[in-house]
Amino acid sequence: MPRHLVNMDALIPREDFEVHTPEPVTEPSILSTTMKITDLGPESLIYNVLRKPDFQRETANWTPEKVAELVRSFLEGDLIPSVILWRSPRSGNIFVIDGAHRLSALVAWVHDDYGDKHTSMRFFDNTIPVEQKRAADGARKIINDSVGSYAELSSVLRNPGTSDKSKLRLARNLSAFALHLQWVVGGAEKAESSFFRINQQATPIDQTELDMIKARRKPNALAARAFIRAGTGHKYWSDFEVDTQEEIERIAKEVYELMFRPALETSIRTTDLPAAGRGYSSDSLRMVFELVNFVNNLTPDMWQRPAKAPGQRAKEGVASPLLADDGDGSRTIEFMRAVRKAASRIAGNEPGSLGLHPAVYFYSATGRFQPAAFLATVALVVELEKKKRIAAFTDVRAAFEEFLVTRKYFLNQIVRNYGSMQRAVGPIHVMHRTVFDCLTRQLAGDEIVVDLKRQPSLRASLKEITDDDRQHGRNFSTETKNMIVLRGVLEGATRCGICGARVPLGSASIDHRLRKADGGTGMPENGQIAHPYCNTGYKESRHAQQRGSQAALFAMEDNG
Repeated sequence: MPRHLVNMDALIPREDFEVHTPEPVTEPSILSTTMKITDLGPESLIYNVLRKPDFQRETANWTPEKVAELVRSFLEGDLIPSVILWRSPRSGNIFVIDGAHRLSALVAWVHDDYGDKHTSMRFFDNTIPVEQKRAADGARKIINDSVGSYAELSSVLRNPGTSDKSKLRLARNLSAFALHLQWVVGGAEKAESSFFRINQQATPIDQTELDMIKARRKPNALAARAFIRAGTGHKYWSDFEVDTQEEIERIAKEVYELMFRPALETSIRTTDLPAAGRGYSSDSLRMVFELVNFVNNLTPDMWQRPAKAPGQRAKEGVASPLLADDGDGSRTIEFMRAVRKAASRIAGNEPGSLGLHPAVYFYSATGRFQPAAFLATVALVVELEKKKRIAAFTDVRAAFEEFLVTRKYFLNQIVRNYGSMQRAVGPIHVMHRTVFDCLTRQLAGDEIVVDLKRQPSLRASLKEITDDDRQHGRNFSTETKNMIVLRGVLEGATRCGICGARVPLGSASIDHRLRKADGGTGMPENGQIAHPYCNTGYKESRHAQQRGSQAALFAMEDNG
């Protein structure tokens, strides 16, 4: 079962630290050492100057149970670690250096906004994913059932004679208890270094998140941030011109629709699966960042390389140019357009779309979305396009997909051996390329398997599975149910009338069996479902090829 995480990112706004501005230091003796719950209300002066640094990770890593436990612990007077803050003397705003999730959980309770109410709706441009709503509902229900809402406990204090004793006790605690505060003393650079030091200790930041924080002004990180929330949420690109901001958000929405719609349910119950799995998940940000980097030919040394110290000589052999920060948004848009082009090739219904069926390429035999399979498929399509072999792939596409479907367990085996992310991308890409090459040489079935096992990266991973190898209990597990539904989805999928491969409904186009140029009509009998690319580029290229062959044949007859 996936964990739906509570998205509290809207509740404390982000703001730039303004690192480069000289600032006087606020004396610690004049700063408060506690924060009461009333300081977190929407009208509170303190709440309205609370900020997160612009490099702070998303406040979206707690389950509903953990949010509820924090609120309950506060009301019971349990020890809660101090929240660490820094005050900018220049702006007067107070930045959360450590404790953003703790503070946001209490703000969510006070505002009754667990990622789905007024502040969050405005922050996410009224676009709240289904998973985010479920997490919010879950947190609200647990808290309301266990301790009560903030509004309820506030009312209890005003009407103590008619209230439950346990609620009255919690309400009185609410009026007395406070969070302990600690303050970072120094300028903005000291506050930023404190943030990284603190957040790499007890609960380290995920490596991808840390990479993106450090590269937060570079076009690859900006593009990934835009894609993962469909251009909503905190606008990391807000310093750019308005037209540039609007273009970033427009492309982000288009790509999000291509990759993450419709929302993926826990159990597969539909033939309409999202190409890139669950948009609201722990793996999605990493996958999207990898996608941006791959499509734009970026290697880690291009954006992770530390600045050269004065007098330090560059290492020999380092030829990759360092990716610069994006000052005006132009590189971010360039990177985003490259991703949109790749996404449009594999999904959607634009004329050049291959309309790859997600159940064939991106989901394992147990119905689990595999990020590595998605990235490997993008790599295959990009390679085919560079080598001008898209039409050749379409010639054998139906057989290619049948091999992937009948041996779906190969994908599970590779992922089990290499892991579900970047390390598995190469081996899966090798499998795709090998199967394609074998089919162009008119090999099939067991002959292809033999070729696959000759590949060094696949030799230890692939094993044919028979019914004797499969063991199941008396009841259907969730994975088994997904396998059954996925098998039905694949068996019943609509086929392209041109290439014979499966067509996802979101990529279906209607083709004239007999072309209009050849006298074909709009009668239903002359229509068929086809992939967009098959209906345009492939059909026309093969028609031109046939005409060329016929012309050559007539020329030979004339010469004869």
